[in-house]
Amino acid sequence: MSHKFSRIIQGCMGWGIWGSDLSESEMVRRIHHCLEQGITTFDHADIYGDYTTEAAFGKAFISSGVKREDIQVITKCGIQYVGNTRDNEIKHYQYDAEYIIWSAEKSISDLKVDYLDLLLLHRPSPLIQPDEVAKAVDKLTSEGKIKSFGLSNFTPSQTELIASRSKVSANQIEFSITAFEAMWDGSLDHMMLNNVTPMCWSPLGTVFKENNEQTKRIHEVLDELVRKYDASKDQLLLAWILKHPSGIHPVIGTATPERITKASEAVTIDLSEIDWFRLLVASQGHKVA
Repeated sequence: MSHKFSRIIQGCMGWGIWGSDLSESEMVRRIHHCLEQGITTFDHADIYGDYTTEAAFGKAFISSGVKREDIQVITKCGIQYVGNTRDNEIKHYQYDAEYIIWSAEKSISDLKVDYLDLLLLHRPSPLIQPDEVAKAVDKLTSEGKIKSFGLSNFTPSQTELIASRSKVSANQIEFSITAFEAMWDGSLDHMMLNNVTPMCWSPLGTVFKENNEQTKRIHEVLDELVRKYDASKDQLLLAWILKHPSGIHPVIGTATPERITKASEAVTIDLSEIDWFRLLVASQGHKVA
């Protein structure tokens, strides 16, 4: 891809009212902190914070004094969310050309940028029409409003459908030690074959959220590896993802500076093949076939 993204991407959903609800000055500090750690890519979606988080980030970005060319901005569109800011009677998806263009332009305005480095369709809709998508992508691209285009949560066949009309540069999917189906269902193979950059949300999976047999097994292996690699558990879970040959970019959700720093350091951990498989086996609960 012509447009380079940092290997670790900072997800901004948790920076707004759906998470830590950072003040403008706190957001400015987080932006600078990310850049100091080599994290230059910021991931958004129009719906975050009930359509308020992009604007909050935009204000902070202007206040930060950071140059536009020093960061990469990703956002997503297409989910019509039921909240306080839009008159939607049911959560649904909308992908007509006019709406995609309007949504991208609104994000550009809210984020206080002249262009998006990457625009993603947030989730696949059964009613999506590739020609409508292409009409929007062509217009936004020719006007310099988007540098590249991609998808989020699309299967290989859904990706093929959109790619039949528009160049798909990235696909952001769920992937982690506890959600690794993308390795078996063809998703990551398909991205490698088609030069699509994989990004993954929720990269720590359920390891710190749930206490069950699976997570207990994973923690047992992690307890050993923490000592062996002199690394924290969250760093090892990121290193596990980073080892996959497709070159996945984890999208981290934290707003805590210390955790952002740790995540950025995970790129230096070279997990051995054996230890990679030990974590996989612990998660699966059985040996590989």
